[in-house]
Amino acid sequence: MLAFQLPHYFYDVNIISVATRLLLAVVFGGIIGLERGANNHPAGFRTHILVCVGATLAMLTNQYISQYLTPGADPARLGAQVITGVGFLGVGTIFVTGKHKIKGLTTAAGLWASSCLGLALGIGFYSGASIAGILIFISLALLPKVENYFYQNARMINLYVEMDSLQNFKDFVSKIKSMDIAVLETHVSSSGPVASSGMAFHLSIKLPKNLKFAEVSMMFNDFKGMLLLEEI
Repeated sequence: MLAFQLPHYFYDVNIISVATRLLLAVVFGGIIGLERGANNHPAGFRTHILVCVGATLAMLTNQYISQYLTPGADPARLGAQVITGVGFLGVGTIFVTGKHKIKGLTTAAGLWASSCLGLALGIGFYSGASIAGILIFISLALLPKVENYFYQNARMINLYVEMDSLQNFKDFVSKIKSMDIAVLETHVSSSGPVASSGMAFHLSIKLPKNLKFAEVSMMFNDFKGMLLLEEI
């Protein structure tokens, strides 16, 4: 049973419920989009509002069809199409950099979540949409601090390295191993290096408990032949 129950006209398709659901879609979609836009991500304020409002309208249309035009019709049919369509939209925000670093996944997930939130609003599931909207915003705005804390103390690190020669790269790997850092994987990058005269490599390493990546980075930035060293 729902924690709270609104008057019945909020659950039917009428001017009050339509306006309420669409306005809530603007509010919740805007809140989520503001966080993305403030951090300079490709899909921001207006994009999330449009996705959330569009999903809400699709679900309202489906309820209208089921309630007034074709009683007994599947009320979830249009909603399923919205989720599929937003999936394609989200893919457009995901890209892989030349260093094989994947970006845009969180933005794509935010768009998908906004569409689901809109579907919940569109069918009148106010309590579920409200709770989900708060949790989505917390996940995007506050949890990155928790995530960064654990990443900064992580022992498994993926590195992108550019060296001026293969021999210097081999010396670099030997130096890492001499510091009790386990080298789990090394391979030449399939994409060209940033430096025109360099060679690009990917490494997966495991740090010992008494060593942090910030310390390693400072030590190796001046290593012989080192052109670029980044965590990915």
